[in-house]
Amino acid sequence: MSNLSRGAWGRWLVVMQLVLLGACSSLPTIVPDLSRKNPRVAVEGAAGPLTAAQSKAVLDRLKAGGKPTSIFDRHLAFEDALPGTPLVTGNQVTLLVDGPNTYKAMLAAIRGARDHINLETYILEDDEIGQQFAAALVAKQRAGVQVNVMYDSVGTLGTKKEFFQQLRDAGIRTLQYNPVNPLTAKAGWDVNERDHRKLLIVDGRTAFLGGINISSVYEAGSFSERSARSGPTGEKLPWRDTHLQIDGPVVADLQRLFTDTWAQQKGDPLPTRNYFPKLAPKGDDVVRAIGSSPKDPYSLIYATLISAIDSAESDILITNAYFVPDPQLMVALKAAVARGVKVTLILPSKTDSKLVFHAGRASYTELLEAGIRIHERKGALLHSKTALIDGVWSTIGSTNIDWRSFLHNLEVNAVILGPAFGQQLRALFDRDLAESNEITLEAWRRRGIGLRVRETLSKAWEYWL
Repeated sequence: MSNLSRGAWGRWLVVMQLVLLGACSSLPTIVPDLSRKNPRVAVEGAAGPLTAAQSKAVLDRLKAGGKPTSIFDRHLAFEDALPGTPLVTGNQVTLLVDGPNTYKAMLAAIRGARDHINLETYILEDDEIGQQFAAALVAKQRAGVQVNVMYDSVGTLGTKKEFFQQLRDAGIRTLQYNPVNPLTAKAGWDVNERDHRKLLIVDGRTAFLGGINISSVYEAGSFSERSARSGPTGEKLPWRDTHLQIDGPVVADLQRLFTDTWAQQKGDPLPTRNYFPKLAPKGDDVVRAIGSSPKDPYSLIYATLISAIDSAESDILITNAYFVPDPQLMVALKAAVARGVKVTLILPSKTDSKLVFHAGRASYTELLEAGIRIHERKGALLHSKTALIDGVWSTIGSTNIDWRSFLHNLEVNAVILGPAFGQQLRALFDRDLAESNEITLEAWRRRGIGLRVRETLSKAWEYWL
């Protein structure tokens, strides 16, 4: 959900007044100097960095997947050139579509936990789904499994205090990220800084991440029957979202994001557990876990996306819920089209955040004139955040393509390299495409004055959306 998607406008206005007190920052300028010169491709395995011979063997196996070697090598080199966590091999990545499938997998992992459970989320609602998770977490805590829960203060504004008290009463450690009330903040205060991650780690071996919060709005799938819940416009719309389950060595990098954030927020010391077990290979997927924070010099997720777009050779497929591109990203997408790359966007047709929706639509004319194809997902409220480039570079996570995600939020994404997972994500993209309407330049130019005014007014707020 967008940071502006919750509750009534009155509550939103209170938060916005506080947001305007925050200091402004800017998006990084991504230039070649950001990458190391003559990058050396390095892949890390379960036992640490692989030797040159081992890395070559891994890459040879991946390149046997059918995609042109040059495309894969190019993305691998660009990805490795960026600083941060390494590419890690030996993982098994499972694509999860919509809430019911995701919650089933998450709850199964929770119930199977033996040592600890770490949950970090933007929204954790006191509803039927939230209570299911609370019951499962409490049961594990009482069974001797340590449970630690970190939740965002703004994202849980509508959740009753009693909900979290029941967790604490059972012995679960909880931490409210960057409280709205500055008197309760332990690590400095900036209400404009939000924890937008959706991250669950079980026993340090299995991780879940993506766009799905813990809320009953996800109780129905988006490709079958329609949800019984009313959407924000009064229509009965299911939520369309994408998540991942990851098993394997890269989980250690995701675990580190959680423990580091907990420490930075000065939460009570985490009880001693085996948070970083020795991890054996589980599959053949090469994955990079990327976290971003407003305290970083720049968003590594943003830099990675720009780098991947700049290295695209054939096609760029983006599905995103809150699409408000900055000028540099606009230049990158238009430049890709100019060199012959097909760029296709799937964006929402309905939204839970009208300001973000219309601010994003303000870029349609420029994108369409450049030859970028835009489709709007019908029959569902789109909340997914995915990208697939050249069939071999995939990313899924919590990051929207807007200023807030790149400047103000803590986010987490996974980059998956290789054609096998790319084929799965392309199939999902095609399913969404079949449920979407294309927006043509001719039709868009005929839109009414009312829409144009909303776009102009909304775009003025894009920095804070």
